[in-house]
Amino acid sequence: MAAVSLRSCSRGLSLMLRNARVASLPSQHLQADRRHKSTVQYASRPDLPKLAYRRVKGKSPGVVFLPGYGSNMNGQKAEALEEFCRSLGHSYLRFDYTGHGASEGALADGTVGIWKKDVLYVLDELTEGPQILVGSSLGGWLMLLAAIARPEKTAALVGIASAADHFVTAFNSLPLETRKELEAKGEWSLPSKHTEEGLYKFSMDFLREAENHCVLQSPIPITCPVRLIHGLKDEDVPWHISMQVAERVLSPDVDIILRRNGQHRMSEKDDIKLMVYTIDDLIDKLTTMV
Repeated sequence: MAAVSLRSCSRGLSLMLRNARVASLPSQHLQADRRHKSTVQYASRPDLPKLAYRRVKGKSPGVVFLPGYGSNMNGQKAEALEEFCRSLGHSYLRFDYTGHGASEGALADGTVGIWKKDVLYVLDELTEGPQILVGSSLGGWLMLLAAIARPEKTAALVGIASAADHFVTAFNSLPLETRKELEAKGEWSLPSKHTEEGLYKFSMDFLREAENHCVLQSPIPITCPVRLIHGLKDEDVPWHISMQVAERVLSPDVDIILRRNGQHRMSEKDDIKLMVYTIDDLIDKLTTMV
């Protein structure tokens, strides 16, 4: 079992304040100065939808941001990370999965497997050298799958409200009769505050495909540094999922940071500062090791 260090929110913030590079950054580096925002580019893939992405070239290790389900690369966390990486001169890439944001395809046609392929394409074709993968919600699940498939391209992982196996686990936790009714109907609706309709709709085919990518039933063969940040007030993805990830990864270098008042999106100013501190600390660690 991996050695797990559990740090409180207060300790994480105090450490952040002691970190000169982060503490001295102008506020625009944490709030995404739009005047210097990267331009949208499109990656064409044979027989597959085009992927929209934004890229900043720079030093290694680079940082790749993986957004959540139904989200896109223009969120606060993604934009703040771009300005932070730009300020340090490190490369950075953010992108939209198939059916998300500016990428081609329909969200309803997507699967965990399709989005995993999107991540692997980005790592293989649009980045150079090892990357720090920063995964938010669904992105936290996809970063694990990518790290297993591309260990040589994965320098470290930072999960923010990681939703590993979440769709499958949430469905399987329903009463048996309810599951049978939904299977007969062919569709499952999951309540969410993050859509106009107030819910996400998933087909049974989506859930069956997602089962093929579950990672929490056995040891996870990931040995790079792993940092997991989760809010105790997350009403969408239970914080204990991050605990399960920490218990199952084989890495000897795992930290869990629980924020007492943190919610699912982790987009408050202090949430973003903590995320930036965590990545800055990893960059220091990784460049010192080289």
